[in-house]
Amino acid sequence: MYKRYLITSALPYANGPVHIGHLAGVYIPADIYARYLRLRGCDVVFIGGSDEHGVPITIKARRLGVSPQDVVDKYHSLIKDSFERFGITFDIYSRTTSSIHHETASAFFRKLYDEGKFIEQTSEQFYDEEAGQFLADRYIEGTCPRCGCEKAYGDQCESCGSTLSPNELINPKSTISGSIPVLRPTSHWYLPLDRYQDFLEDWILNGHKEWKTNVYGQCKSWLDQGLQPRAVSRDLSWGVPIPVEGAEGKVLYVWFDAPIGYISNTKELLPDTWELYWKDRETKLVHFIGKDNIVFHCIVFPSMLKAHGDYILPDNVPANEFLNLEGRKISTTHNWAIWLHEYLDDLPGKQDVLRYALCANAPETKDNDFTWKDFQTRNNSELVAVLGNFVNRALVLAHKYFNGKVPEVYALTDFDREITVEIPVIRKDVENSIETFKFREALKKVMDLSRLGNKYLADTEPWKLAATDMDRVSTILNISLQITANLSIILEPFLPFTVTKLRRMLNIEALNWDRLGETGLLAEGHQLAVPELLFDKIEDSIIEAQMEKLEASKKSDASAAGSVAPQKETVQFDDFGKMDIRTVTVLAAERVPKTDKLLKLTIDTGIDTRTIVSGIAEFYRPEDIIGKQVCVLLNLAPRKIKGIESQGMILMAKNSSGKMCLVQASEIMDNGTEIG
Repeated sequence: MYKRYLITSALPYANGPVHIGHLAGVYIPADIYARYLRLRGCDVVFIGGSDEHGVPITIKARRLGVSPQDVVDKYHSLIKDSFERFGITFDIYSRTTSSIHHETASAFFRKLYDEGKFIEQTSEQFYDEEAGQFLADRYIEGTCPRCGCEKAYGDQCESCGSTLSPNELINPKSTISGSIPVLRPTSHWYLPLDRYQDFLEDWILNGHKEWKTNVYGQCKSWLDQGLQPRAVSRDLSWGVPIPVEGAEGKVLYVWFDAPIGYISNTKELLPDTWELYWKDRETKLVHFIGKDNIVFHCIVFPSMLKAHGDYILPDNVPANEFLNLEGRKISTTHNWAIWLHEYLDDLPGKQDVLRYALCANAPETKDNDFTWKDFQTRNNSELVAVLGNFVNRALVLAHKYFNGKVPEVYALTDFDREITVEIPVIRKDVENSIETFKFREALKKVMDLSRLGNKYLADTEPWKLAATDMDRVSTILNISLQITANLSIILEPFLPFTVTKLRRMLNIEALNWDRLGETGLLAEGHQLAVPELLFDKIEDSIIEAQMEKLEASKKSDASAAGSVAPQKETVQFDDFGKMDIRTVTVLAAERVPKTDKLLKLTIDTGIDTRTIVSGIAEFYRPEDIIGKQVCVLLNLAPRKIKGIESQGMILMAKNSSGKMCLVQASEIMDNGTEIG
């Protein structure tokens, strides 16, 4: 065991609320681990906080007509309150706009700067002359060179999923002023990750083979490709200012700034002793994150810490995969999510039901799917029918036959001993699972203890013995109540609100983990409180209401955002006349290898047969589109996409939820018929 434990959880981005994907991926496993270690008597610090800098914050503020500080103040408060209501036991939940964070991040940068750990490079970046500022990638919009979508961003096309750079966009323009940006030289500082390649290969690939497969594999992939310098500054007004003379208008890049928030939040919590948790080799540092943050926490942040020289490195980074919702990717943009604060309002007192459902279905090794039906089933068939049923039967029978007092133990049978020796075995299994970050497996083992109790009562049937052998009934119920008391320990990391209720019914204080497995936790004659149901059955009407809300919120979001895009810039008739749009027939279609969204289409234009590559595989299977007559822009300049020359662009309509549909004539026309 380590002398102390430092647990960090990914800082949620303060431009929206927390949803169930965040909980399943990061915060529930982190909280389980922290609670478990505390129960074991360990010295634990659990760090949380809001990530409040970066371009998405400024974009949201501009759209809402408020300041970036207004945006982060709103969501920091909402997120912090939601975590508290849900029972996430952070020792501190702070923020990256705090003065102590700005001081810490500035000092961290300055130390590396003074020691020559950065390289400075000048490059040309897009500049908005009307707005008088350099443009972050998300403030640049243009036509995607891969699929032809006209609303691609400077860093990504959300239509075909391609990663882009602003220079690749066709007809780029500023989303701030609408003007065409120009390239201007600007200087930035870079962390030369390539200098840490050998260190990282040895530290990760040789030293941490025990890391989860998805984490180890992603790190190996990055290292195999060879690391490149990464900018640590950017031209922006919102963020931690670069503490160097002549760097006015530049701030720390949010990827550099945010992980330092773990350090600054620890300093805020423990101003006199924080260094013990960050610089003492007897501290175990564990980062809980989602898979989209693996590179930052396993390669970039450790390189920063190594460059600084004073800090310990993470012992483990147990990243989870993603959680989908009702078969679809969770999307904050399209409001396809279950927001934590709304769940807490809609289903009061059911924090543990959500904790249970998300842990039992945690995306630990692959993406998993949350459905309201599965949520209902897990509550009714597992929490109510297994755990709740056992506890209720044990307590009700104790009140019925022994006036609510823990009865005596008489002669133990071999079956009694078989049952009781299983408790420490389950304890060991749960410990092994938690300490290897297999929380879903650990929860299953925890539930095995309640299943053991149910089996014991079902096999011994004390209610049938009450008329003839009360000594045997007394022994059976004592053992059943001891199992219940053990449940009050083993359940605590997973279902803390349930444990509070259970302890109240057992009339006991909290018991530490070391006592788990004992069969004398409740003294003979101990008075129990009046039993109550641990869980309520969730009716179909509640699930139906949540499904209706989910669908309605999606529609509401589309309406609020405006399901119809605003009119584009006015063009002259001659401009339109230059476009050669015609009806064509799809002769063949196949997926482009090693892509998820691209189809290679062979079309009959009435003039010739040609190939078009289109990012529509998400919406159409190849066999669904063969034989269809569609509309195509024929005279678009040819462009190579994944090595295939694409000659034209299929016309698509995209609705507010992101679904794309083919544009077709209402009647079958001759191939090559002009549209105009």
